[in-house]
Amino acid sequence: MAIKPLHGIRVLDLTNVLAGPFACHQLAHMGADVIKVEARQGGDLARQLGADQELNKVNMGVSFLAQNPGKRSITLNLKHPQGKDALRRLVRTADVLVENYRPGVMQRLGLGYEDLLKENPKLIYCAISGFGQSGPLRDLPAYDQIIQGMSGVMSITGEADTAPYRVGYPVADTIGGITAAFAVASALADRHRTAGVFIDVSMLEAAMATMGWAVSNHLIAGKEPKPLGNDNVTASPSGTFKTGDGLLNIAANKQEQFEAVCAVLGHTEWMTDARFADRHGRLHNRSELKALMEDALSTKSANDWWKLLNEVGVPAGPVYTVPQVLSHPQIADRGMVGTFSNVPGVGRDIRVVRTGFKLNGEAPTVDTPPPQLGEHTSAILHELGYTESEIQSLVKEQVV
Repeated sequence: MAIKPLHGIRVLDLTNVLAGPFACHQLAHMGADVIKVEARQGGDLARQLGADQELNKVNMGVSFLAQNPGKRSITLNLKHPQGKDALRRLVRTADVLVENYRPGVMQRLGLGYEDLLKENPKLIYCAISGFGQSGPLRDLPAYDQIIQGMSGVMSITGEADTAPYRVGYPVADTIGGITAAFAVASALADRHRTAGVFIDVSMLEAAMATMGWAVSNHLIAGKEPKPLGNDNVTASPSGTFKTGDGLLNIAANKQEQFEAVCAVLGHTEWMTDARFADRHGRLHNRSELKALMEDALSTKSANDWWKLLNEVGVPAGPVYTVPQVLSHPQIADRGMVGTFSNVPGVGRDIRVVRTGFKLNGEAPTVDTPPPQLGEHTSAILHELGYTESEIQSLVKEQVV
């Protein structure tokens, strides 16, 4: 039987595009009842984003489909008094509210944390923004690329002569989302909590918290990090190498692993070469060692060397494209990818990735596909006690 740790928890998702929807996507997979509160016209901007233009036109863009399975959608005009009232009624039934407006927007609507505590004194309110709820940059807009640039991530991505480069997917948005999901789950886990919790997620700070050596080398050792391309800053040979066919990542971070590489490549003399014999020497003479290794690696393919190196305990692996890794049994056979059949509003099956973990050997799943805009408005309003005539009145007044 599937484990749903957040079964019975209701989350109100007032977010757009990626960081917030990704956070609530994780919570939905954990069993939470996630209600996506969207604007009447257009809804989540992600509904219009993605590589399939026909889906964008019908408000079911690929970017939306990827982050919103398992959620229900209600449309509300939060500028209308009756829309505000409907949200307050929703808050009374909820455990969590997540939003990613600019700081101050919800307060100006009369729907900020302090306002909503009056409706639900134990509400967990999670606000995701580019820079956080305080500080000199709090009011500025921020998208993923802005945060990648300002966090230092771009400065250490690429080669010395090509950096700064952005990471090839919205890493800052995604990190912000997973940080928010972790913070919300942690607040929910507090068995002794008797009051509300305000969670302030800064995408800038969340990204920096994951930068490890890049930040620590500067803070502790006083060394400014530099871009090293595909090379590992702490070890050599550890990076990406050309072979006779394809690229191969090798991570020989230990002395015994380096010696195993020498044996597999048929160059045991490197073990005693003064340039490479110890860790410091290999780091100092990284380029010479890499040239020698790539000459030896040119005799076989990446797939051949991968097997030989792994057999002697050296971490190694090919550099795959996205289609290649999705078709690999390691991903294809572990439940990482879920399928929804004949999705309403899409008209065909869709495949989406799930979470990156298993519970008791099973991949967490959700039961329903991404919702059409406002698909569940009537049902949710009925749950809140609205009568059919009241709902029709809300429609007429353009509240929903």
